[in-house]
Amino acid sequence: MTLILSILSVWKSCALIVVIHEKLHYYEKQNPVPILHGAAALADDLAEELQSKPLNSEIRELLKLLSKPNLKALLSVHDTVAQKNYDPVLPPMPDDIDEEEDSVKIIRLVKNREPLGATIKRDEHTGAIVVARIMRGGAADRSGLIHVGDELREVNGIPVDDKKPEEIIHILAQSQGAITFKIIPSVKEETPSKEGKMFIRALFDYDPNEDKAIPCKEAGLAFRKGDILQIMSQDDATWWQAKHEGDANPRAGLIPSKHFQERRFALRRPEVQIQPLKISNRKSSGFRRSFRLSRKDKKTNKSMYECKKSDQYDTADIPTYEEVAKYRRQPNDKYRLVVLVGPVGVGLNELKRKLLISDTQHYGVTVPHTTRARRSQESDGVEYIFISKHLFETDVQNNKFIEYGEYKNNYYGTSLDSVRSVLAKNKVCLLDVQPHTVKHLRTYEFKPFVIFIKPPPLDRLRETRKNAKIISSKDDRGTAKPFTEEDFQEMIKSAQVMESQYGHLFDKVIINDDLATAYSELKATFDRLETETFWVPVSWLHS
Repeated sequence: MTLILSILSVWKSCALIVVIHEKLHYYEKQNPVPILHGAAALADDLAEELQSKPLNSEIRELLKLLSKPNLKALLSVHDTVAQKNYDPVLPPMPDDIDEEEDSVKIIRLVKNREPLGATIKRDEHTGAIVVARIMRGGAADRSGLIHVGDELREVNGIPVDDKKPEEIIHILAQSQGAITFKIIPSVKEETPSKEGKMFIRALFDYDPNEDKAIPCKEAGLAFRKGDILQIMSQDDATWWQAKHEGDANPRAGLIPSKHFQERRFALRRPEVQIQPLKISNRKSSGFRRSFRLSRKDKKTNKSMYECKKSDQYDTADIPTYEEVAKYRRQPNDKYRLVVLVGPVGVGLNELKRKLLISDTQHYGVTVPHTTRARRSQESDGVEYIFISKHLFETDVQNNKFIEYGEYKNNYYGTSLDSVRSVLAKNKVCLLDVQPHTVKHLRTYEFKPFVIFIKPPPLDRLRETRKNAKIISSKDDRGTAKPFTEEDFQEMIKSAQVMESQYGHLFDKVIINDDLATAYSELKATFDRLETETFWVPVSWLHS
């Protein structure tokens, strides 16, 4: 019985809390204004007046309530909010200020746990400690009292002339509450800067704690590949100031500039091994054939490239940042091209097939070109577009193919026009290509969304594919054979190379551990793509 009463009591308390929450939430929507701005003073006056009255039980109880610390604190908070007086109370200025030093400013800032938001350096010519930069949105920037070029003389009464910048930074990091600076103002006039309106997508991971070149690790901004950053200042050619998009904290942090990071990457970047495109002759009517072979088939095929100068692009591309803007497909816009990439055997074609048959009126695939002879059961424009070798080679010279290759003395390829043909029918075009062709599709016309189909770990591959088969291209019939250990190893290795070299081009990564689960994730991604807002390269918003 006691347990039941306890449960009922708890339930009643919870119900009352919910009611109170709903009342407060409703009241908040009414945009309330305070009736009084000085409740604490009124409570003190009331207590003083009650002291002169005859003390009955009610007055004693009220005086006891008014004297409780928690009620006094509540009234004090009420007055602070009502008066919107959030500024801290600063201690008095020191008495030992030399009045003859009229060029010296004494500044007192209140610093809590956040960094001060300024970096310092020793001037190469004068040897003085000067403010090197002010971080946008930081405590120093919000105060408006410290400026780039100001000479720092003292911090909390400690002279800094003989100290290293690192020692001064340590003093500032350890300081809490009010910090007093003695500075000589810079003679330079600063032009006020507006909040940055430039947004970039980071194409690499960055941790300032691991960066030996950053002038102040505490001022650095860590980010991951794919993060959207708002650039607050590019005044420094080497170190930009940025913050994470949507971050409520106004304080910016240091990140390496695009030019500086490109130089660093170029100096330490190993020679990139470009994987040749490969052809796989797959028998699935209505779907483009992936131009890929497994490692054991490479000897019988020529390597391919997707367009002129592709090798130059591959060695020149150094992913750092990409300027982006928000984009949402409008009802009259063509659908975005969807590009699927992944290693041989990962299940990419199976996922594409399931998506296509789910709605053949909404999704479409390209029809590849070939120079081989048409077979009796084939129709031109269905399985392939059959053209002459001379015309194929002319189209190659005119850069009309996304990718192409030669197999058994016949050319096979996917043309740009075949993609345009699907999009012109108001369909979503599903295209799977080698990852290094993706950058040539990233245009205003196609606005591609790139999905990387990734294999699970090796143990799961063995478990989930033990009864599956991979299509061989050893013969023209495309015989399906069971996966071998070599196939698994090749799939994992190929996926790692793709993600390492081209991961910055992927908008979405789906691990095909289970086909049904991967398909659901793929379908949900497609649904979002047509209705939600995405960050895209800013060049895609202008023809």
